Amino acid sequence: MTPPVTRKALLKASIDPEKAVASVEIQEVTMGPRQKAPPHLHPCPTMGVVTEGAIVYQIEGQAAQHLKAGDAFFEPAHARVARFDNDGDTPAKFVVHYLLSKEEHETVRVLSK
Repeated sequence: MTPPVTRKALLKASIDPEKAVASVEIQEVTMGPRQKAPPHLHPCPTMGVVTEGAIVYQIEGQAAQHLKAGDAFFEPAHARVARFDNDGDTPAKFVVHYLLSKEEHETVRVLSK
């Protein structure tokens, strides 16, 4: 007997301001143990799911979130990401989706501070 299909809600995010999405770019990212991402932003709304390891995620001015495998995250367009760091002693992986308008091509912008 085939088990029933189940669904688990991971994330619901509002895109503000609303935008026409012409394409979605999906990437798998791997970070080494204890690796830290530089301060950055995404010119487009960005969302993803941690698939391995542990991530500390913080939008500038907000409380840090501790994400583990199976946890979803959302980064609004142009929000400064203060932390997106591997919080563990093993590699961390996540799959990220970039929602791009017809004119957009840039997915990430590293900030000097």
